Formats: sequence, structure tokens, C-alpha cells
Amino acid sequence: MSEATLHTVNGEPTLRFERRLRHSPAKVWRAVTDPAELVHWFPAAVEAELRPGAPMRFTFADEAPVDGEWDGEVLEVDEPKVFMFRWNTDVIRVELIPDGDGCLLVFTQTIGGGATGFLAAGRTAAGWDACLDALVARLGGAAVPEDADWLSRAEHYLAKFGLDEGAATRTANGWEIRFVRDLVWKPPADVWAVLTEGAQVGATPPVRATNETVPPGRVTRAEAPAVLAYEWLHDGEPAGTVRWELFSDPKLGVRVELTQTVPERLADVVPHAMAAWHLRLELFFAATQGDVRRAWPEERIAEMVKHYADATSPSS
Repeated sequence: MSEATLHTVNGEPTLRFERRLRHSPAKVWRAVTDPAELVHWFPAAVEAELRPGAPMRFTFADEAPVDGEWDGEVLEVDEPKVFMFRWNTDVIRVELIPDGDGCLLVFTQTIGGGATGFLAAGRTAAGWDACLDALVARLGGAAVPEDADWLSRAEHYLAKFGLDEGAATRTANGWEIRFVRDLVWKPPADVWAVLTEGAQVGATPPVRATNETVPPGRVTRAEAPAVLAYEWLHDGEPAGTVRWELFSDPKLGVRVELTQTVPERLADVVPHAMAAWHLRLELFFAATQGDVRRAWPEERIAEMVKHYADATSPSS
């Protein structure tokens, strides 16, 4: 199986997958266009006519993390070569290229939703890997494999596409560190419970909202299930703020934005804090998916400090 790649096509981020299939284009065409066949591998039930301009409807199963229905539109039908359609804010294109006694399936997804939509590229790539594996199994008459490795694949793509990276920008008073991470479709209340453990204003911040590099002060805001903010300390005195904020979009999912302000006099703290937050957010993301892990080894922390020191140096 070749893994997903990410490209920019006409200025839009586009995921690309390829599968070499030992089946004719005609057989694969039915599997990727017939709603009765799509049900075996596509993540939603599909209602559509095979004609350009026809409306489409996608209905998710009760156990799916997405609620309700999405709409779409058939954009191109060139049997048995190309099937292209809009799915929510994205555009999916399936191309079948004859190859010997079979064909090459090229599956692309142009990601809509702007910067927020792009955050989901990692989990989307991991999801389509599983869906396309199910398609291959269906075509071959084999049992559909159970997707037991989604989290590790999603984490792999997050790193591969740079979606786990933080940024540091200069402000009038120093620096602002910022991380934005997709949290899939977890209900904000559930994510809030994982993060805050019942945090209250004036109390010490919960462990999952802190790291060992940034000494926490007292909670200044705790507005469930959206905002948690607290002071961080240097030499026992408040030096800046740390803020966690959760956002939810019914079409794009849930995300977390983490920011920390750092005064100019403590600029040397920036790469160390960024490394610590990078690793903390890895653990937090896994915890929201039900996988509670231990902290990373010192060697990994040192690697991340160097990474962010290089990224924030004046010459970078």
C-alpha cells in the first residue's frame, strides 16, 4: 500500500492516494460509483444519480462520529475513467487508469474549509487509507480488515504534513507561542473533561493543561467547554499567560488552540516551551482518543528543543 501524499493543486491542498488493482476498470468503476457497492467501503451512505450537476446526499451511520447528513454534487462522470464530486466542502476525484490486466486507482481529495479544513488532513488521510483498504478487500472478495491502527496512522500523517508544528511570533512585548491541533469529532464536553479535570478559577491548573518547562500559576479563566487560561511563573512571579481554547464546527470537527505569551526578557524560554507544548499536545491528542500514555523520554525532548531553537533563530 502506498501512503497518502499532500500536494498543492491550483492553490488548494490536495491529498493523493494510489492503489494498483488486479481488476478491470469496469469492475472498479461499479465499486466506486454504485451506492450499493459504496456502502461496503465509503464512510457514509450515498444517494446520487450518475450525471453532472446531480445533487448528492451522504448519510452517516448512528455510530459514526459525524452527526446527520452532508450534501454534495456530481461534478464529472466519464465512465469508466473519472468520477468527481463535491463532498461537503471538499472535492473528491476518482480516476481509473488501465494498467496491464488491471488498473491504477488514483484517488484525490481537494480539502476545502480554508485553514481550519486543512487541519484535518492528517486524520482524513488515515481514514481514507482504511476506506481504500476496505475497497481493495471488497474487490478481491476478502473480508474487510478491521481498522485497529487509525491513531498511529493519523499521528504519522500529522507529523508528515507538519500539522503538529507550533509557531512563535514577535509581539510588542515579546513572543506569542501558538499551536492549533485538530481533535477530530470528539464532543467538546468530552475534550474539556480530559483537559481540565474540573479546573476552577484561583486553583492550580490541571496536569494535562501544563508541562514541566512552564511552571503554572493560578487559573484565571475556566469557561466550560471552551476556555481555560492561567498564569505561568518565572522565579515564582507571573511572567505571562497560557490559554487553551476549544472550537467546534459541525462540518469541520473540533480543534484546540493553545497560546502562551512570553516577555522579551525571557526569549530564551521560547524553544524550550515550544518543545514541551509540542509533546504535551501529542499526549493530549492521544488521550482524547482513549490512549493515555507516559511522557516522552529526555532524548526526544532534547531533539524537539533543538528543532524549535533552529526554527526561531534570527537566521531561520
